[in-house]
Amino acid sequence: MDAEKAKHLRIGTHQAYSAAAQNPSAEHPFPVGEAFALSLGYSQELLVSLPPRAAAAFSGVANLHSFAVIPPGSVVLDLGCGGGLDSLIAARRTGPSGRVIAVDFSSAMLAGASQSIKDSISVNIELVQSDAETLPLSNGLADVALVNGIFNLNPHREAIFRELSRVVRRGGQLFAAELILKSPLPPGTKSEDEDWFA
Repeated sequence: MDAEKAKHLRIGTHQAYSAAAQNPSAEHPFPVGEAFALSLGYSQELLVSLPPRAAAAFSGVANLHSFAVIPPGSVVLDLGCGGGLDSLIAARRTGPSGRVIAVDFSSAMLAGASQSIKDSISVNIELVQSDAETLPLSNGLADVALVNGIFNLNPHREAIFRELSRVVRRGGQLFAAELILKSPLPPGTKSEDEDWFA
């Protein structure tokens, strides 16, 4: 992908997800909110135990916590943390002796996550604003990384995997989910930039 196209898609992604953070109940080109989280397997009991804003702004693609292993005391990287739902759950699972580093490129998403963290009285979550392909984190920092649906939104996927390989310690674990096509698009189907978020 050429640099101009990549820049255009980055701007579009930033605008779309910032809009979802600022007004989760509005119409968006992708699913957002508590009902969507429930449809992916997050339990009602869990969601009601967390600040409502965290679920309201949720826009991941799967319930990572149905298969992620987060040992107590571990350092967890939540890459593309969005409104903070997965970060809050990870903070509970790692416990007070562990910590969560929640990274997102949208200041609007981080503002919402920050409020949810304050409302939950979680003290073991650190918010970092950064692009996924250039993380301001030290080598081998994380024991566990969670990535809930950002690879399709960023054309610099190889760089993201390099950064994850660098930041997750040797022997650490990555738990990720992404949407994929099961088969090629029908012949003659045109892909437009607007389809990036659909």
